[in-house]
Amino acid sequence: MIFIFQELIDVVLMTLVVGFIFMDVFKQRQYNYGFNWEDLKFSCMVTSPAIILHELMHKLVAVYFGLNATFHAAYTWLFFGVILKLLGGFIFFVPGYVSMSGFVLPYQKFLIAFAGPGTNLVLYLVSSYVLKNKIITNQKYYTALHLTKYINGFLFILNMIPLPFFDGGQALNALLQIIL
Repeated sequence: MIFIFQELIDVVLMTLVVGFIFMDVFKQRQYNYGFNWEDLKFSCMVTSPAIILHELMHKLVAVYFGLNATFHAAYTWLFFGVILKLLGGFIFFVPGYVSMSGFVLPYQKFLIAFAGPGTNLVLYLVSSYVLKNKIITNQKYYTALHLTKYINGFLFILNMIPLPFFDGGQALNALLQIIL
């Protein structure tokens, strides 16, 4: 089985928490008081695909290469993100990750590491194309697509930073193993 039940629970909970964390950033209306379910729904719609598809691609590429791979919501980081939101501070956290086990060759490690940011790059490019060619004209979807473009562009750049704890660092390390 490619997915286990706990992974589906983690995806749902991560979607709701990430949506909650960013719902005030992507507000659709001004001067709302109290909790707004529409803002939560909109925030989930524009933020979650970037994060879930990013991690899902790490998992699927790893599974393709015969590794055991499991998606996890990073509950500690999600809690930290909620606290930062409530305090009104800068929001930076890691909402999820994929744990893997098994033997991996350097080229496989490179492809697994790049799969997540590569997905963000594809989502960015598709969003850019749709916006540039005015394929979507509905204002609500146009706004969502514009935010999707921005989020995925940001996540691609952030994740490709060549430091060991980023996907870019893992990809660079694997690339150096291939070359050297």
